[in-house]
Amino acid sequence: MFRSRAKEEKAPADKAQVTDSKQTRDPQAKKGRPTPKRSEAQSQRRSVANTPTNRKDAAKRQREERRQAMDRQRQALASGDERYLPARDKGPVRRFARDWVDSRYNVAEFFLPMAVVILVLSIVRVGAIQSIALLLWLVVIVLIVVDAVFSGFRLRKRLQERFPDQNTRGAVAYALMRSLQMRRLRLPKPQVKRGERP
Repeated sequence: MFRSRAKEEKAPADKAQVTDSKQTRDPQAKKGRPTPKRSEAQSQRRSVANTPTNRKDAAKRQREERRQAMDRQRQALASGDERYLPARDKGPVRRFARDWVDSRYNVAEFFLPMAVVILVLSIVRVGAIQSIALLLWLVVIVLIVVDAVFSGFRLRKRLQERFPDQNTRGAVAYALMRSLQMRRLRLPKPQVKRGERP
């Protein structure tokens, strides 16, 4: 009784639209997207089936994936496989820096054996030997610093020659840290022999 005519006139039009939308699609009409290949459809079904249903399964799966990634990374560090190396070791610049350090003798890599010898000498209760041990500490530290400075300058020059257009930032510090480690303990494992040009 108090309804407006405008609403009454709009109501049948809305009903007509609803009934039109329920009509079935013409089977000859295109669906608007390409039919997926069988392999794609199967992989999608597999990924849906493998999706964990609760938090516990998701955490377990995540731990397993992390363990597999760590195993791949450990194998890559042993073999030098670039694909699975950590981000700090990846790239041609870092590989060249590693090879450059591994191809030469560095004073710093002999620090641990020399430190053991010096410590043994300093334990001996003879004043002359203890003063020699103290002097040896000083000599070793000076040699390491001098060798690191010369190595840094030479490596920076070689990197600028070899990779003029690439970012070499941090490569020299990376190489010097590697030179502090004994050769057999270095990771990734050395890929070049001593004296071999990288």
